[in-house]
Amino acid sequence: MSPRRDRIRDKVMSRIEIVDGPLDTPCHLWTGPTSGSSGRGKDYPRMCLDGGTVAVHIVKYVLEHGPIPPRKQLDHRCRTRRCVNPDHLEMVTHRENQRRRDEARRFACEEIAA
Repeated sequence: MSPRRDRIRDKVMSRIEIVDGPLDTPCHLWTGPTSGSSGRGKDYPRMCLDGGTVAVHIVKYVLEHGPIPPRKQLDHRCRTRRCVNPDHLEMVTHRENQRRRDEARRFACEEIAA
């Protein structure tokens, strides 16, 4: 591992709270800044890196698993946007990510109605 990657990993890990989640492994919740509480991409973890703002879950995934190919995105299998546990992130197409989001919303609405 390179010293730069180690520094980035340490920076991310310094702002993580490990909690039980819906999967077999715990969620790693980002306690730092997010993308805000409104809009389409609300509440996603954000951090400064090399003078820019980046999505923490993407940084953590790339550190552990390597680059994300074009036309792929990460889906939070635990359905928790602040989770940056790379084991809870799965590389999928945009279409699959949207399908899973819609399915999770339907399931949540069914639970509320029950």
